[in-house]
Amino acid sequence: MLVGIFHYFQDMGLLNDAVTWFNDYYWNVVIFLLVAAGLYFSIRTLLVQVRMVPEMFRSIAEKPTDKVGEKDGISAFRAFTISAASRVGTGNVAGVAVAISVGGPGAVFWMWMLALLGGATAFVESTLAQLYKRKGKDSYIGGPAYYIRDGLGLPWLATTFAVVITFTYGFVFNAVQANSISLSIQQNLNTDDPWNGWVIGLTLAVLTGAVIFGGIRRLSAVTEIVVPIMALAYIAVAIAVVVINIDLVPGMIALIVEHALGIREVAGATIGAAIMQGMRRGLFSNEAGMGSVPNAAATASVSHPVKQGLVQTLGVYFDTLVVCSCTAFIILLSNPTFGDGAEGISLTQNALQEQVGDWAGPFLSVVIFFLAFSSILGNSYYGEANIQFLRERSKKLLTAFRLVVMLCVLGGALGSVALVWNTADAFMGVMATINLIAIIPLGALAFKLLKNYLADRAVGVNPVFYRDELPGAKNVSVWDGTDEVTRQDVAEGVRD
Repeated sequence: MLVGIFHYFQDMGLLNDAVTWFNDYYWNVVIFLLVAAGLYFSIRTLLVQVRMVPEMFRSIAEKPTDKVGEKDGISAFRAFTISAASRVGTGNVAGVAVAISVGGPGAVFWMWMLALLGGATAFVESTLAQLYKRKGKDSYIGGPAYYIRDGLGLPWLATTFAVVITFTYGFVFNAVQANSISLSIQQNLNTDDPWNGWVIGLTLAVLTGAVIFGGIRRLSAVTEIVVPIMALAYIAVAIAVVVINIDLVPGMIALIVEHALGIREVAGATIGAAIMQGMRRGLFSNEAGMGSVPNAAATASVSHPVKQGLVQTLGVYFDTLVVCSCTAFIILLSNPTFGDGAEGISLTQNALQEQVGDWAGPFLSVVIFFLAFSSILGNSYYGEANIQFLRERSKKLLTAFRLVVMLCVLGGALGSVALVWNTADAFMGVMATINLIAIIPLGALAFKLLKNYLADRAVGVNPVFYRDELPGAKNVSVWDGTDEVTRQDVAEGVRD
């Protein structure tokens, strides 16, 4: 009996039950806010997330032409990879598996719907982050804490958000990423040695420290290479799985839609579970409206805030409609069971091995390692950006944060799947609530910026923004025409 009690508390069953209870109720509020904000922004921008897809590709290819201090600015693409580093990770591989195992195939449909609505929300929050960015030591800095303080004039709410995102991304989400890496590697080792988790966790912690102590430029240099290569390798294998099972694809798509709409029942997975799991896992993966991506969006050196808003909208599509769909197809083409409890990376790994052979296990471990590791780096930057907001240039606080990040990476490698994911859901919901409450009233500024951008495009010039063109925006510290990108544009006579 004593042994049983010990193991129960070791698995933190009571804590997991409490967190699950909180999520079941609170996420009804979060989903309402996500859908309401997405619909509102979609209507007010006339579906910017759909009609301006070609402009998104144009914006992501632009190079920075200004400097921050003595260094070249961070390009739109580099800022995109920082956010993609956080987006494209275990949420796409393990998170989708959790959604399908608990919510059934219909969860995939609701992921897609959230991505389409979330594209407009991502556009607004990243455009606002650009508007209210500030010059940092070696790059621009910004994010929700800045536009809440400077745009809404609510410093207490800005501080609250900064604390929540620092804890959520620096500690909780990094534990999630480390957990998936550890489970994937241990499954391939095929042993029950308890020391495996410690070895994996300590190795991850040391590697994390080696990069995050190097700052944003070392981090972006890593993510710029790792994220595209690993994501493309994973997509290539998923396409191969789809081709192998091409005759089953129409039936799979029908199953996704029919279950999502309640036309077909799936054992153990209700429509409500499909909606809830699809929304949760979709938000964890694409992060639209959560308030995380704006921290990366603010770092870019672009000539108009809308450009980075468009780039980050493209990131939502890449993450959910491409990478998450790849995982969903791999799993659903392998006839999984539904409603039997949360399964993470092991479900995806088993499904992939069933489709293409045993080599898929080690392959997925390598992919998930690099994607999840890059997510740890991206998550850590979000925490650091907000540490700077709370205590600017505090080296001691920043060092302490980085050390705790390393400890959480170690802890995540040793934790249980259910508790790690449920805790992430809870903090993610609180963070999204604060951000959505802020960007709904500030959205009017993003709408005006979009109008300003389109006016320049209409006359065939490269859009460049000056803060005098938006008198309703308070406390904007850059965009005054002193940045090199703006001066060059004027010197070349592109604008009057």
